[in-house]
Amino acid sequence: MISLIIGIVVSLVVTMVGTPAMIKLVHRLHYGQYIRQDGPQSHLLKRGTATMGGVVIILAVLLGWGASAVYRGLTGGQAVSWSAVLVLFAMVSMGSLGFIDDFAKVRKKQNTGLSVGGKFFGQFVFATIYAVLALLIPTKSGFPSAQAGMSFIEHPFFSFEFAGKAVAIIIFVIWVNFLMIAWTNAVNLTDGLDGLATGSSMISLAGYTIIAFWESYHVKGGPKPGYSYAVSDPLDLTIIAACAAVACFGFLWYNSNPATIFMGDTGSLALGGLFAALSIATHTEFLAVIIGGLYVIEAMSDVIQVGCFKLTHKRVFKMAPIHHHFELMGWSEQKVVVRFWMIEFMFVLIGLVIFYTDWASRTGLLV
Repeated sequence: MISLIIGIVVSLVVTMVGTPAMIKLVHRLHYGQYIRQDGPQSHLLKRGTATMGGVVIILAVLLGWGASAVYRGLTGGQAVSWSAVLVLFAMVSMGSLGFIDDFAKVRKKQNTGLSVGGKFFGQFVFATIYAVLALLIPTKSGFPSAQAGMSFIEHPFFSFEFAGKAVAIIIFVIWVNFLMIAWTNAVNLTDGLDGLATGSSMISLAGYTIIAFWESYHVKGGPKPGYSYAVSDPLDLTIIAACAAVACFGFLWYNSNPATIFMGDTGSLALGGLFAALSIATHTEFLAVIIGGLYVIEAMSDVIQVGCFKLTHKRVFKMAPIHHHFELMGWSEQKVVVRFWMIEFMFVLIGLVIFYTDWASRTGLLV
């Protein structure tokens, strides 16, 4: 518990101190945000706002987790676990891809960075590396960092090992690529209003903090009664999720409307990669669809808009993603953001109730 508190405190301090320093640095380098011309006209006033704030969020998570790891090492505990390293790799690798995209935008002084093909190629490479290592590298806990299958909670309802280990690895790589690309792009689409993606990520990652902590409390082989989870190093996952949630909390101080800094693709891709990796590491890939319900709505609104326009040349929404639709209906930006936070909070609550109900039913408390 002390290591968790240390991680939270360090992450918060790094974010609160590092973000204003990042704002000054970005302004000194003249690396301001460029706004899409086809978006709401009110957003054009945001041109020049500091961007790439996701760098601070990533550093806060790494330093927070690192401080807790040092404490555990000094007190005789396991300082570093492979599961944690792999989840952090997913966050940092996707965040680095977002940083390249952000840097390209500010260097070219326009709202286009990496090409779609270049971004997807980078996501494919990093997701494949994560998938192979998560499945093959042994852990001290004896449980794998990931399991070759699709899970709602814990046990795969569809295993990839039906045709041998080699085929299972290939299918798992495809599955992880889908999850990484889906979640990184979903969070990226959500990052369209001041504080929307930051606050939503804080809420969803707080949900995963609770899930990972519960799994660590009831890890298989532990002394606690009731159903147990064959999850590798869930306490480490708890610390990472908590550090990320707190980092978003601190960043939100500067990112709330009117924002003085944006997280950019650096932050949205990093948080999307982290969310995907946590769902894989905690064996809750399909429960994540509920926990990240707001991201799903944002992404689906964009898919529906593009698909319907190509088929019928008519738009379903005034503008996609859907948060812009409500802006154009006359809602203030602050109202859209707060109400979307409330929606995400409800999704997380529903996900946690389902998670606990599953544990209680397996334990025999629900008869």
